[in-house]
Amino acid sequence: MNRFLKSSIATLGLLSVSLSAASSAPLLMEGKTTLYQRVLTTPSCRLKSDANAKDGKKVNAFSRFYVYEDDGRTIKVGPDDTGKIAGYLDKDCTVQWKMQTALMFTNPANRNRALIFKNKDDVTSLISDKNISTVYKKKLDEVVKKGSADGVVSIEPLHYVDYKKQFYLLPILDYEESMFDDGNYVRALKIASITKSQSKKKSSDNSVNALKTFKAAIVFVIDSSISMQPYIDRTKKTINAVSEHLKAEGLSDSVHFGLVSFRSNTKAVPALEYTSKVFIKPGEATDVNTFTQKLKDLSQAKVSSKYFDEDAYAGINTALEQVDWSKYGGRYIVLITDAGSIKGSDKLSTTGLDAKELRVDAKQKGVAIYTMHLLTDSGKRNNNHESAKEQYMDLSFNETINKPLYYQVNAGDVKKFGQRIDELSSNISNQVKMAAFGKSAVGYSVTEENKSMAEDTIALGHAMQLAYLGSKLNTRTPDFMYGWLLDRDALNHQKATSTPVVLLTKSQLSSLKDVTQKILDAANEGMLEPDKMFKSLRSVAVSLGRDPDSVAKAQTSKIADLGLLGEYLDDLPYKSRIQELDEDTWSSMGPDEQNQTIYDLESKLKYYQLCNDDLSRWVKLNPLEDASEAVYPVPLEILP
Repeated sequence: MNRFLKSSIATLGLLSVSLSAASSAPLLMEGKTTLYQRVLTTPSCRLKSDANAKDGKKVNAFSRFYVYEDDGRTIKVGPDDTGKIAGYLDKDCTVQWKMQTALMFTNPANRNRALIFKNKDDVTSLISDKNISTVYKKKLDEVVKKGSADGVVSIEPLHYVDYKKQFYLLPILDYEESMFDDGNYVRALKIASITKSQSKKKSSDNSVNALKTFKAAIVFVIDSSISMQPYIDRTKKTINAVSEHLKAEGLSDSVHFGLVSFRSNTKAVPALEYTSKVFIKPGEATDVNTFTQKLKDLSQAKVSSKYFDEDAYAGINTALEQVDWSKYGGRYIVLITDAGSIKGSDKLSTTGLDAKELRVDAKQKGVAIYTMHLLTDSGKRNNNHESAKEQYMDLSFNETINKPLYYQVNAGDVKKFGQRIDELSSNISNQVKMAAFGKSAVGYSVTEENKSMAEDTIALGHAMQLAYLGSKLNTRTPDFMYGWLLDRDALNHQKATSTPVVLLTKSQLSSLKDVTQKILDAANEGMLEPDKMFKSLRSVAVSLGRDPDSVAKAQTSKIADLGLLGEYLDDLPYKSRIQELDEDTWSSMGPDEQNQTIYDLESKLKYYQLCNDDLSRWVKLNPLEDASEAVYPVPLEILP
C-alpha cells in the first residue's frame, strides 16, 4: 500500500502547557550572529516539565521550537525567541531546521509523480544515470502497482494538495544542486514528512461523484480603449452563445462567466472614466438577458490614453483580487488586448506590479491566464508587438503545461479572434460537461483548427480536476519519514515537481522590504554615478550594524558580502541576481539592463506588501508561539 503525506499543521491543537519566563535568548546557530537554533518535533516527542522527567505531554508533530539549552541528550525549548520556556524535549526525537524553507508540490497533472527516496545516494546516482528515464519509470510503475520499490520510501499524492486550503509542512532540511546529462539543472531536496498508516483507499466511485460537482469560471479581461469595439462586441456574442448552449444542456450553473474591462490611468486622462472595472462577477448572470443588461454600458473609450500601452496588469489584478475563485475548480482568465501593458515601475501604473508578480499570484490562486494578443496595424505602427509579446509570454506562462498560454491573432482579424474565444469557451464548457458525468478532461477530442490552444486547455482542465478532487477527497501529504526527491520531473526535466518557499515572519518580511527599498534607492542614485550606488550601500550596511572594517575591505564587494539582506537568506537553495551584483558589474551594465534591475526591485516591493496584507496565508507553526512568529510562504523566485 502506498503511504500518503499527512498534514500536521492544519490540525494543530492547543497545548495546555504553562510557559515560564527566561532571561536568556535562544542559542545561536553555528556561524550565525542573528539566527537562533530551531527544531521540529516528530510524532514521538513529549514535552516534559523537567529534563530528567520520564514522560510528558504529547506534542503535535512538526511543531517548531527554539532551543535555549542543549546538554547533548535533552534540549530546553520555547515556542518563540521572546524568552518564554515551554519545557524540555529529548533531542533525538527532534529534527534540526536550519533553513526555514519548505516544499510545496506542483500540480501532478501532465508530469510524472515524484518519488521520495530513502538515501541521498539513490537520487544522486539517478541524476547521473544515462538511462534515468527507464530506471525512474520502472520504479514509478512498481510503486503505483505494487506499493513499493527498491530505495523508495514514498510517493507524492495522486491528487493535488492545495496548501491554501489545507496547509501542510514539508520542511527542507538539506539540498544539493546538480545537473542532468542534458544540461538541465536539478535540486535534490531532503525533506521530512509525517506519516501514519494509510486509511482505507478511496474508491473510484468517490472520485466520480466528487467530479460531478466541478464548476468553472471564465473571466474575460478586455481592453476597452479606442479601436477595441469590434472585439468587445464579439466577446459579448461568445458569452451569449455559450450561455445559451449551457442552458440547453442544463449546465447553466456549472460554467460561470465574468468580465473585467481596463483602460489606463484616469489621473493622466480623466475622460477615460476608469482604469479597471468589474462588469460581471462569475455567477452574477447565467442567462442572455442578464448578461445583455449587465454589459450594456461596456464600450470602447471615447478618448485616447496617454500611452499606446494600457494598464492590462490593473485588469488582471482586479480579476485576481475581486473574484471569489474558491467556488470553482476550473479557474480561467482570458486577457484580450492589442497593446502592451504599462510597466509596474511607470508613474502611470496603478498597481506597481509586473507580469512575474501577477503570474505568481495567479499560480497561488490556481488560476490560468490566457492572452489573446491582437496584432493590429496600430500596434505595428507603434512598434509594440514584440515588447507586448514578451510581457504576455511571461504573464501567461503556466508551470503545469510548461508553456505560455499566449496566442496571437494576426492582423487583429475579428473573425479569427471570434473563432478562438468560441473554441476556448466551448472546450472549457465541454470539459465541465464531461465532469458532470464523472469523466476526466483527458481524452477529450480536439479539432485541427486551434489545435494547440485546445490541447493546452485539455491539459489544464485535467490539472484543475486533479486539484479539485484533491480538495474534495481531502488528499493529504506522507506519515513520518526522511527522504530525498528531485525538484524536476525525472522524465521531463523542464517540469518542476515542487516549489520551494521560505517561511518569513512579519519582522523578516518587513526587514526584507526595507532593505530592498534601500537597494532600490541606491540603484536609482547609481544610474547617474555608478560608484555612488555601492558607497550608499556600504553606509546602509554600517547603519544596520554590519562590521565597518568588513564592509570597507573591498571596493568591488558583492551586495551579498555587505550582509544587507539578512542571514536567513544566506543558505537558501536559490541563486540571487541582486546578491551576486558587484560594483564592477553594475558599472559595466548598460542603461537598459540597469533599468530592468530597478524595475524588478520595484515589482518585488509591491509583492512583499501584498504578502504582508494577505491575512489568509499567515500560519502559526506552534500554537504556543507569539503572534509575531507566524510565517508567510514566500516563493524563492520572488526573493531579490
